[in-house]
Amino acid sequence: MNHLPRTLLLALSAACACSAALAKLPPPPPEAAAKAAEAAAKAAWAGKVDNYKLCQSQDKVAAHYRKTNPAAKPAATGAACADPGPFAYTPPEAKPIEAAGAHSPPGTASSPPSTQTPAAAASAPKS
Repeated sequence: MNHLPRTLLLALSAACACSAALAKLPPPPPEAAAKAAEAAAKAAWAGKVDNYKLCQSQDKVAAHYRKTNPAAKPAATGAACADPGPFAYTPPEAKPIEAAGAHSPPGTASSPPSTQTPAAAASAPKS
């Protein structure tokens, strides 16, 4: 009889913990997103460097095999190893706030004002 309240309390606390774990996190700030993009670019470049070094070592082993084994077939003309060069990352240009449409909804600024008076002067109280 005493197990039912404990089981119910345990199930309720597990449900709360699961819902907290599934809560949506806010998007990362722009600096963190830029840093993640740079890290991804650097990881891709490192993969290209690793492939280049592997290609060079395979060519070296194949050349040694052909040199030491007279019955070996001559080298087939294949793709040469492509050097990826030094790491260079250029971040994408961020849109200015005006171009991003963040300053006002698109429908609000679709046409110019109908008067030549600036908005600050038009809204000033008349005396």
